[in-house]
Amino acid sequence: MTLLNAKPACAVTRLRLAIHGVVQGVGFRPFVHRLANDLSLTGSVNNSPQGVFIEVEGARTLLEQFRRRLETEKPIHSFIQSCESVWLDAVGYHNFVITESATSGDKSPFVSPDIATCPDCRAEIFDPANRRYFYPFTICTHCGPRFSIIEALPYDRSNTSMRGFTMCAQCQREYDLPSDRRFHAQPNACPECGPRLQLRDAQGGQVLSGGDRDILGAAADALRDGKIIAVKGVGGFHLMVAAANEEALKLLRLRKHREEKPFALMFPSLAVVRDVCELSAPEEKLLWSSEAPIVLLRRRAALVGSFPAIAHSVAPGNPRLGVMLPYSPLHHLLMHLFGAPVVATSGNVSDEPICIDNAEALERLQGIADLFLLHDRPIVRPVDDSVVTTILGREMVLRRARGYAPLPLPLAVSDHSSVLAVGAHLKNAVALSTAGHVIVSQHIGDLETEPAHRAFHRTIADLQNLYDTRPTVIAADLHPDYVSTRFAATQSIRLVQVQHHIAHVLSCLAENDVALPALGVAWDGTGFGNDGTIWGGEFFLVTDDDVRRVASLRPFRLPGGDAASREPRRAALGLLHELGNANEGSMALLREKVAGLFASAELGVLETALIRRVNSPSCSSIGRLFDAVAALVGLRKQSVFEGQAAMELEFALDGIATDEAYNFSIDHCEPPMRLDWAPMIMAITEDLRAGVFIGEISARFHNALVEAIIGVARQTGCPRVALSGGCFQNRYLTERTVKRLRVEGFQPYWHQRVPPNDGGIALGQIVAARRELARSGPHCVQPRRQVTKQTAN
Repeated sequence: MTLLNAKPACAVTRLRLAIHGVVQGVGFRPFVHRLANDLSLTGSVNNSPQGVFIEVEGARTLLEQFRRRLETEKPIHSFIQSCESVWLDAVGYHNFVITESATSGDKSPFVSPDIATCPDCRAEIFDPANRRYFYPFTICTHCGPRFSIIEALPYDRSNTSMRGFTMCAQCQREYDLPSDRRFHAQPNACPECGPRLQLRDAQGGQVLSGGDRDILGAAADALRDGKIIAVKGVGGFHLMVAAANEEALKLLRLRKHREEKPFALMFPSLAVVRDVCELSAPEEKLLWSSEAPIVLLRRRAALVGSFPAIAHSVAPGNPRLGVMLPYSPLHHLLMHLFGAPVVATSGNVSDEPICIDNAEALERLQGIADLFLLHDRPIVRPVDDSVVTTILGREMVLRRARGYAPLPLPLAVSDHSSVLAVGAHLKNAVALSTAGHVIVSQHIGDLETEPAHRAFHRTIADLQNLYDTRPTVIAADLHPDYVSTRFAATQSIRLVQVQHHIAHVLSCLAENDVALPALGVAWDGTGFGNDGTIWGGEFFLVTDDDVRRVASLRPFRLPGGDAASREPRRAALGLLHELGNANEGSMALLREKVAGLFASAELGVLETALIRRVNSPSCSSIGRLFDAVAALVGLRKQSVFEGQAAMELEFALDGIATDEAYNFSIDHCEPPMRLDWAPMIMAITEDLRAGVFIGEISARFHNALVEAIIGVARQTGCPRVALSGGCFQNRYLTERTVKRLRVEGFQPYWHQRVPPNDGGIALGQIVAARRELARSGPHCVQPRRQVTKQTAN
């Protein structure tokens, strides 16, 4: 096999930009026109009630230059508050034109995400001659909190949580002066009139009554002493501890009930990041961006600077670290004083929403934090840190929150219907369609606890109130026991239920504006299928009129049901049971391997349950197949967080370069096609007998999955292939699949700013509901519990 050629850099492609900020009435469109013509690009630009929208076509290198120059050469009185970009297929523009401004749709003001501190404000807080020296709430029109402080539209100070702070005369002059950087900066404040810090002990008593600099200095000293500090930031609380302090980190894990899941890190500077992690140009750009997300970076084999090593407990066994830079003045100042990396994890007990209120934090984080660094600027809604990785040099958002939410996503066809989508059960986010766009909420999290239920309900009400929209349709998952589905069933509006994996595929197709027909691949851990079984290894052919399941993984049973998601060994036992007595030579070793994962009494009970089909649902899940292989090769019998076994199987192939792949046979006997994993499992068993290195087995397994996608794509003959679902958070799997599809002549699509995991489900639910409305008409009334089938087996 010849590997793996990327798409030629000179190929014509299309870049769509949605720009918000001060970009109307300042000569912005003529500037864009001149810039496009200067680079010999084609496309269009127009104003709309929501901002300026640009579509531009040409060679990718020229489009990247266009995007850079757009920000560096923009008109002097303009300000780009956000610039959301999506790469799409070319449509064949002949020239570049300024089109008529769009006037249709609601003229609702744009709600900006929270924006990281700009260079000018950063310079001010470190300038002893500046009146905002060391002031932790310094902002201007170019940066600062937005979404986390707005209570209602329009975006005026009186509609934000800053309304309780009256500007002093100097701040008011800045606010009123058109030439000032703080002209109409709604959260404008200074040490004379703005929010202030407090430092309190674990019981809530005041520790220090000095100024902000003294308080920040005391907090930095506490970090050096190994203390755990709850820090109130922009969209909620962090729990912070020195990243080099192994004992303090073990204590944090114990108190937070977070055994092994990796912690995020905040670094004081880019220079220190380079000492600890390998850093590509796209990754560096993400760290410095206005979104300022957590970026997953590869650790260096050896540190090159003078800073202490990152403690093992930060991310046990993980070759990557989740890294962010300070994104608010408070963080900049604290990290400047401390001078080394800190763990900055969400301020909550595991599986609960982050704290946003001082009193709430003092109650819920008591027993976790030793000190509380508080302030008196209220946070209106929780907005967690976003998490991003890079795939083939392009960002992929894994958790969409601060910096990204609530940026709107355009719909291919605009109408006046409004749909509320309530998302999935894990990694929940909800979405609302309005005025030709979809607003996807910030990450809410797993709906496992009562605090999470309350956050889910608050976010739904908040979105509707903020955008003054009352939906006429509600979209939900098929799973009857999801908290989100049960909520949807209680509403008095039309209900459309959407199969989980179809929502995944439609989400990816919508984000990438893919022309139909297209083949969608939806691979994850679990989702309720139309036949009542667990799906998770699915292929769908999507046309304008239909979504048809064309292929699926060969099913196997999961003894114990949901318990199998926490115990990979159960999935391995399910594979063994499904194989029966096939290929007796290899089966003896396979039985021995599986039996070694259980105590004999436990194994007998589970085997009996499988034979009698008691609490042993059938599944076609690639996620559970990952688990089974991880257990068979000895990596992980039991998981302590979601996806742990699959992650470790991916980590095991690090540094392995091979094109060898196990075999998946494709059964065409009856639709849908079945991907038979049996030959692969037998081959893995033989490799274990031969003592093949686990990393080599993992690479062959991953390569087999890629070739299975290629095989189905060939069978369907559809030129466009979309990849979605949590399995495509796996960097190796996604990058190899994309490259192989290109080599085979297919056009691959994968997620960019909408997560491939269940955080992207709500967008797909809205697309599916709108497809249903287009078929049946918006006024067709259905019983609230009727399930709208979106596929056929």
